[in-house]
Amino acid sequence: MSTALMARRKNQNTKGAAIAQAILEQYQPQTKEDMQDAIKDIFGPMFEAMLQGEMDSHLGYGTNDHGHKETANRRNGYTHKNVNTIYGEIPIDVPRDRESSFEPQLIPKRTKDISGIEEKVLSMYGKGMSQRDIADTIEDIYGSEISHETISSITDRVIDTADEWQNRPLKKFYTFLFVDCLYVSVRKDTETRNCAVYVALGYDVNGIKDILGIWIGESEGKHYWMQIFDGIKARGVEDILFISMDGVSGLEEGARSIFKDVTVQRCIVHMIRNSIKYIPSKEYKKYTAQLKKIYGAASLKAAEAEFERFKQAWSSYPGAVDVWVRNWSHIEQLFNYGSAVRKVMYTTNAIESVNSSFRKVTKKGSFPNEDAVMKALYLRIEELYRKWNSRPVPNWALVRNQLAMDDKLQARILKYENYRWGTDTHVRQEGISLKT
Repeated sequence: MSTALMARRKNQNTKGAAIAQAILEQYQPQTKEDMQDAIKDIFGPMFEAMLQGEMDSHLGYGTNDHGHKETANRRNGYTHKNVNTIYGEIPIDVPRDRESSFEPQLIPKRTKDISGIEEKVLSMYGKGMSQRDIADTIEDIYGSEISHETISSITDRVIDTADEWQNRPLKKFYTFLFVDCLYVSVRKDTETRNCAVYVALGYDVNGIKDILGIWIGESEGKHYWMQIFDGIKARGVEDILFISMDGVSGLEEGARSIFKDVTVQRCIVHMIRNSIKYIPSKEYKKYTAQLKKIYGAASLKAAEAEFERFKQAWSSYPGAVDVWVRNWSHIEQLFNYGSAVRKVMYTTNAIESVNSSFRKVTKKGSFPNEDAVMKALYLRIEELYRKWNSRPVPNWALVRNQLAMDDKLQARILKYENYRWGTDTHVRQEGISLKT
């Protein structure tokens, strides 16, 4: 550490120690509550002094300046207001001017909360905390009460933002799209009903995750999915390489009717769930292990050989075998692509992880209406975006290289790819210097 930096830090510590000593001598606090009250008492004059500095800058002269003024505008007393801070409510006097042209930046007009509590309420709501839990947490941390009505008012403000997000233009191209559905309980009149929440998760050309939208309907069905795919296309999506989905009847044909070149992949995990119900529980482990030898094979020829052995081994459970016979085309097509691509496309685990995150906020009980569902899920999506941080999914470079080995897929990708290797944009994204 440099001598200058050490000296600067020592100077900062000395200033802080002097202030702390002055507070201790003046207020003589005995408990942490006493210390918070002391800091709270100091905050008011600090805010007022800073606001006076803003007024000096606005008028062009100081409080006790009796010289010539360049403006006819003058100070005009104060407006008293109470502001909420992290230390509770603090009274302050905000200076005014005669022309009412002063716009304070520290505490803007009509602002009464500078604690950041609103952002904290939204964050806690997005993490699945109930209104009661949020109110208790705010009181425990900040010592101030917040009503359920206030919490509802704060969270209601995101509804318009959620609507804008839901209807935003989408990218023209996605490499992978994962679709799934979960159910939430919504109260209507005197009864409670289960509503289907449709979710679509996409990987763009750079492997960046994006939730394309969430849609609320009565129940899952191919006709509603058709409307969703149509809406996605209307929002700007022109092409999708792969769609991974469960086995809703007619969904595959519906997807191809909107995106004619898409490859639709049935989720292996869903097929295992559909077939394992025909297998005694004591045989689950052996059954799934043999299945993995099929979809995890190194080549189609090896997979076909394993499939023949599978059919013979489990012939006494025709219901289980039939699930795989009927869906064998979905196993075959996996081997048109490299192993890294197969691992992405053969399961909807990516979107089931999203739905698992959603269930953290939907499990708390019934929602009063669909707006409340959208509000809670949108705030959860904001949390997911922060977690993902616009990073590509793991091993994306390998996936992208294996996609490039298929000439037709590569041509479709290059039509939309927003960078080229060697271009200044991509070089800046990768943090590579152009200097030699």
